[in-house]
Amino acid sequence: MNCLKIGLLAATALLTTPVLAATPADVLTNYGNIAQAEYADALATAKTLKGAVDKLVAEPTDANLEAARAAWKEARNPYQQTEAFRFGNAIVDDWEGKVNAWPLDEGLIDYVDMSYGEESEENGFYVANIIANPVLKVGGETIDATVITPDLLANSLQEAGEVETNVATGYHAIEFLLWGQDLNGTGAGAGNRPASDFDPANCTGGNCERRVQYLQAVTDLLISDLEEMAAAWAPGGAARKALAEKGDAGGLATILTGMGSLSYGELAGERIKLGLMLHDPEEEHDCFSDNTHMSHYNDVVGIRNVYFGEYKSPLGNNVSGPSLAELVAEKNPALAEEMKAKLDATLAAFEAMKARAEGGEAYDQMIGEGNEEGNAVIQAAVDALVDQTTSIERVVKALELDDIAFEGSDSLDNPGAVFE
Repeated sequence: MNCLKIGLLAATALLTTPVLAATPADVLTNYGNIAQAEYADALATAKTLKGAVDKLVAEPTDANLEAARAAWKEARNPYQQTEAFRFGNAIVDDWEGKVNAWPLDEGLIDYVDMSYGEESEENGFYVANIIANPVLKVGGETIDATVITPDLLANSLQEAGEVETNVATGYHAIEFLLWGQDLNGTGAGAGNRPASDFDPANCTGGNCERRVQYLQAVTDLLISDLEEMAAAWAPGGAARKALAEKGDAGGLATILTGMGSLSYGELAGERIKLGLMLHDPEEEHDCFSDNTHMSHYNDVVGIRNVYFGEYKSPLGNNVSGPSLAELVAEKNPALAEEMKAKLDATLAAFEAMKARAEGGEAYDQMIGEGNEEGNAVIQAAVDALVDQTTSIERVVKALELDDIAFEGSDSLDNPGAVFE
């Protein structure tokens, strides 16, 4: 055979050899890369928030308070997209309560309106008000809070008395400090704390120096906590190692556990349907700032990120690579189309919620009793999440993975229990 014919045969072979689909190992590497980028962005935006907080403390003006609030909202966007890494990754779940625990009994932290109440049978720290009280004595326990430090918040006040709603750290503690209570119920308006609450020279609310101490300490703590998780997802980090140790099947199950649990029990159930059933603004995730619609929207985007293997970074740290979607398409093209359609439908439902909020009707108004149009928008979001979860379950079977138990919620699985 002459050389020309050999060359033609080789070229033909190259043209007819099928392109290999992404391997599970490739998908898991890219999944880790997305986590690394998202936590890095969460950390970077938290540092920007710190700059805004420091400026507010130095010059406690209305403009600087609004700038700090805007920085908090910007910091929420990349963080909320990381929630798709919860439920499947133990290292994330064990850590997450430090930064995003909710709901919180804000009377632990600062002054509250009389309508909040003066005591709680379940929580001895319900109105402890650490900002007003340098020494706390509750249930035989004494806490020295003369100086408010990150260590005090993390190790003495977070879940004080082993009560989960004693949230002293993280985004929501900062949110409460920047906005104050939202006393509008399901009416218009968010929290409206004055900038003078941070001005020792013209102090409102009392204890302005200690409020400043708290705000700076809790912001510094958020940064150090995010540094911990960003390092865990860096190459060679603890989260990457734990994922690799699960093997290909275990790793894919981890991705799908996060997708299904966030879709169903956490977001559709605990964060949305429960509040809709009760028409209760206390059940909204970002309740002080009226930013709940964005937190929910970003959760949906985060689910899409891990499935499609892409992350569009607000800071330019974009990631794109081998995806779970490619593996599904190779196994079952029809299911791949179904899954994409379900995810797209969910995104559209949350975009409608987001547009309604941006048009002037906040999330807590949408879930209000008697607001039929708003309720319908929220219910459509729940329905879309539940519907996409059924397709996620089909993906688990198509990839021949062991059965996965997604997080549930009484609001979806046993609605009667909600009112007992």
